[in-house]
Amino acid sequence: MAQTAQLYGGETAKAVENFPISGEPVPASVIHWLGRIKAAAARVNGELGLLDEKVAEKVAAAADAVASGMHDVDFPIDVFQTGSGTSTNMNANEVIAKLSGTHPNDDVNYGQSSNDVFPSAVHLAALDEATNRLLPALKLLEKSFTKKAKAFKDVVKAGRTHLMDAVPVTLGQEFAGYAAQMRLGRERIEAALPHVGQIPLGGTATGTGLNTDPKFAEKVRKLLIKETKLKLIAPPRDRFEAQANRDALVELSGALKVVAVSLTKIAQDLALMGSGPRAGIGELFLPELQKGSSIMPGKVNPVIPEVVLQVSAQVIGNDTAITIGGMQGQFELNVRIPLIARNLLESIHLLTTTTTVLREKCVDGLTANKEGTTRSAESTLATATALNLHIGYDKAAAIVKEAASSGRMLREVALDQGVEPELYDKAVDLRKIAAGNAPDKK
Repeated sequence: MAQTAQLYGGETAKAVENFPISGEPVPASVIHWLGRIKAAAARVNGELGLLDEKVAEKVAAAADAVASGMHDVDFPIDVFQTGSGTSTNMNANEVIAKLSGTHPNDDVNYGQSSNDVFPSAVHLAALDEATNRLLPALKLLEKSFTKKAKAFKDVVKAGRTHLMDAVPVTLGQEFAGYAAQMRLGRERIEAALPHVGQIPLGGTATGTGLNTDPKFAEKVRKLLIKETKLKLIAPPRDRFEAQANRDALVELSGALKVVAVSLTKIAQDLALMGSGPRAGIGELFLPELQKGSSIMPGKVNPVIPEVVLQVSAQVIGNDTAITIGGMQGQFELNVRIPLIARNLLESIHLLTTTTTVLREKCVDGLTANKEGTTRSAESTLATATALNLHIGYDKAAAIVKEAASSGRMLREVALDQGVEPELYDKAVDLRKIAAGNAPDKK
């Protein structure tokens, strides 16, 4: 604590006192990106002759230390603070100035404003985390689903629509669908990231660029690209648009929400197909990870799908907060940036860790309960759909109704009602039905 008191100054102390809200600081990734931006800014200002070169390098070295995470403890301000993030920008200025023996405003903050630097740090933190953590995690999960789709390609089971029996499908087809959901989720995120990479740096207070060199922003962006390999860092199409709103972050959050919706559907399917072992659907064996009950011996629960469902709900809730935050800007500045940052970066983090856990602790260890899938495939009365081309919908419906009411097998009822055995066996071929290959009508 002594080190913290020495490194930050009066403005930070005031903010700590003013915002005793959640006890949760600004996300560390935002702090690290503030450090990177201020290091690059100092080097560019030195190159342009706007700061003494020795002063510039001292500032840059101190900012590099902040970017590395060495001084995270010196950023204590609550995330729920002034809506522009000014308090945290001042916090960074004070810490870097203390480390470098320079002035927080005249040197560390030269050519900058909280209004362009803080949102730039948030954008770049989101771009970095999504690019280097979330997208790879989603791709690995997609690969796991694809691998299972191949392993299950010949496992025929009952299809279900409205939670009711439908024509047979294969377990492989279902898992291929899950893989496609993850692939499309990645594509949606990738489509949003070029907009996230357009940062308002250089706009200073209102987007006009007052008190900054015209070459400053472009040079800083190029240096950041070189240092971080994030090629999507770019100038905004319009400086005033970039300064006044956080629409790109709202767009990215929307893509994350879609991934959460996809994961919800998938997790529910896995839990339902794994339900039982005797009184449920029983088409999948989920990995047994821990005891499921403190009172019922031998009970095993779908704990990983349950985690996925909870995280997905949180991400969807975060998106609502981000959407509201994105609406709360007047004229030249959005003033809910810390709220947006907190929720967006949490969503990226949660989806990254959760998809990793889902893959490692659930999907990779799934096996088909072939007894259960065979039972469901042979039991579904919807296979009578394949008879439509041969005997008509009404007669097929009558066969289904009789089989349902009597409990007899569909084939037995069909033969009693005059369907030739050869015709029935050719038409009601479960593998062909699952493949969508209906025999030609004679």
